[in-house]
Amino acid sequence: MLHAVQICFVTGLWTRSQSLRHFQPNHRCRTMATKRKSALKGEGAAAAGEEPPAKSAKASKGRAAAAGADGAKDGRRRCDWLTGNDALYNAYHDEEWGVPSRDDQHLFEMVCLEGAQAGLSWLTVLKKRDAFRARFHAFDIDKVAAMSGAEIEAALQDASIIRSRAKLDAFVANAKAAQSIQKEHGSLAAYLWSFVGDKPVQNAYKKLSEVPCETAVSKEMSAALKKKGMKYAGPKIMYAFMQAVGMVNDHTVGCLRHQQVRDMSN
Repeated sequence: MLHAVQICFVTGLWTRSQSLRHFQPNHRCRTMATKRKSALKGEGAAAAGEEPPAKSAKASKGRAAAAGADGAKDGRRRCDWLTGNDALYNAYHDEEWGVPSRDDQHLFEMVCLEGAQAGLSWLTVLKKRDAFRARFHAFDIDKVAAMSGAEIEAALQDASIIRSRAKLDAFVANAKAAQSIQKEHGSLAAYLWSFVGDKPVQNAYKKLSEVPCETAVSKEMSAALKKKGMKYAGPKIMYAFMQAVGMVNDHTVGCLRHQQVRDMSN
């Protein structure tokens, strides 16, 4: 979605090696599309009607470059998973990925989009994000939780989004789970951030191969969220989510954003 860029980003973006890795995105410091696809197997294969994932490591060779290498044609040093030939992807990396977020609506959106990325590239999700927002009430938790079967059926006919019934049904299930979490913990943000002690984890990876695609914390978060009814919330997807929303700073040390994101936590 890939963004355990996710580095385990879900492959395109936000997957990654060592296991996978968003960008997020999955974003993200991920490794190669083929490894991402393999790592996400079991967490949700692409359903009928979805765009196919990247076909080869060649398409993701930018992510396999040495740490600190130019991550874009503009010569700016970015994370290795960024191929650098797409302005939308570059902007996501430079402006969103890894920025700490404590907004319930945004966190809910990222949980859903990271799950939607399963089996696909994060760039595919990014290109469809505005369409998803239009179709799913800008990811307003209460409005998505109240969506009817007829609305989901209509969404399945919309070619501008990822047309997977399982993934779209998961949006509704996740919204209902988020409502339950808000009632119990005060906010979705308070609950999710509690897994990292309410403070971003500052990593200092020098190269993509060092970035994990899942951790003990993402496994704990995954198990807890699944117990509460969330779907497409496996440990790799949740690590990509954690990377995307700044719960962990996985910008490699040679990336222009590493210190900038670190400073946001001080």
